[in-house]
Amino acid sequence: MPAQPSHNAPPPGPEALRADARENRDRILRAAREAYALHGIDVPISAIARRAGVGVATLYRRFPTRASLITEAFAEQLAECAGVLDEALDDPDPWRAFCSVFTKVCAMQAADRGFTHAFLARFPDESSYAEERDRAEEGLALLVRRAKEAGALRPDFDVSDMVLALLANNGVANGAQAESAAASRRLVGYLLESFQARPDISKLPPPASLDLGRLSGAG
Repeated sequence: MPAQPSHNAPPPGPEALRADARENRDRILRAAREAYALHGIDVPISAIARRAGVGVATLYRRFPTRASLITEAFAEQLAECAGVLDEALDDPDPWRAFCSVFTKVCAMQAADRGFTHAFLARFPDESSYAEERDRAEEGLALLVRRAKEAGALRPDFDVSDMVLALLANNGVANGAQAESAAASRRLVGYLLESFQARPDISKLPPPASLDLGRLSGAG
């Protein structure tokens, strides 16, 4: 007579539990990235849990705070952004370095609505993000100074003009929807032309008081 299945089967072992936890974590991060890319980082936690097919309690067990979920979801993009800046700072051509950073950051904005907000938002408990944000501000200021000293960037260009340009690109990328990448590239081309130093450039109005923090509130 065949053995009957036991009604008192032992609970799953730790290996199975760990695999299940990893799967849930991966599904949550995938759902968060997709939602943030489409709608920005203000997507409700409950919506991300539904998208991932898990309960809100499960999500909070993996990511106890909204900030921890956002920072983990964008860890790869954050590393990419830091690499872009480091590569530019090592470039001996100041104008090429400036153009490279501006072009790549604008492309990242157009591709993912959530990344700009996540990178620039202030999360008091996430020191790594604060450090990267400060380093980005310092790196951008250094790139601007080098390009101006080389005579490639117009002398009245202010560091805040970089934020102004990113705000403009953010608006174009969000407004153009399906054509966001093409519209962003077109705008970047126009802006880089206007940034170049020329003997016949017209004097600009005074710069606005903007910093990277202003971008975190851009819709």
